[in-house]
Amino acid sequence: MTAYFLSDTAVLTGRTLRHVTRSVDTIITTVITPVAMMLMFVYVFGGAIDTGSVSYVNYMLPGILLITIASGISYTAYRLFTDMKSGIFERFQSMPIARSGVLWAHVVTSVVANLISLVVVVGVALLMGFRTGAGVPAWLAVAGILFLFTLALTWLAVIPGLSASSVEGAGAFAYPLIFLPFVSSAFVPTRTMPGPVRAFAENQPVTSIVNAIRDLFAQRPVGDALWTALAWCVGILVVAYVFAMAAYRRKIT
Repeated sequence: MTAYFLSDTAVLTGRTLRHVTRSVDTIITTVITPVAMMLMFVYVFGGAIDTGSVSYVNYMLPGILLITIASGISYTAYRLFTDMKSGIFERFQSMPIARSGVLWAHVVTSVVANLISLVVVVGVALLMGFRTGAGVPAWLAVAGILFLFTLALTWLAVIPGLSASSVEGAGAFAYPLIFLPFVSSAFVPTRTMPGPVRAFAENQPVTSIVNAIRDLFAQRPVGDALWTALAWCVGILVVAYVFAMAAYRRKIT
């Protein structure tokens, strides 16, 4: 059964990846938009924001990486919703393939597409002056955090993809996720924020994830930020997975 599941999922993942490469608007949204935001923040607003001795591109890159993921997973919900409404799920369920292979194909496609987008964004950041002395272990830790965050948001995207009543509703859920980094330490130090806003910013998941990635890149001791970031990612992943699978079972039974 495991062998069939893996082979079926691999074939179906190839199908969804081909759909991504044929969708120009997906590429624009998931790659060009975060790059444009990075250019704007660094070259327009960067000079007005005091980040001490840290260059602004180094300071804000972790936040841009999270926005890249958040904008990318909106298309996961969109593609899943489109497949549900087209009846492709029902057609696949009538074939001798793993029942959950279609769903996992969308999840794997989301992770692969987002990781490619992240590599492109980091490449552009290097051209803009991003520098880090982080070694291989630190880079692997950053990659692990981003992978967990992508996986968690992908399963979160599965829920509206399966249960939304319109294509707009399927993709719109990502807007708050894209906005969340702006009320965090991603672009400005939280010490400059008013009291209530600062309290929210310092205790939401994006801030801990951004701070952990920033410390890893800067070769600083990570401390509690890393464990808090991992706890948020794993917690969101577990809750999202449980609700997504419950929604999937309701749809296919």
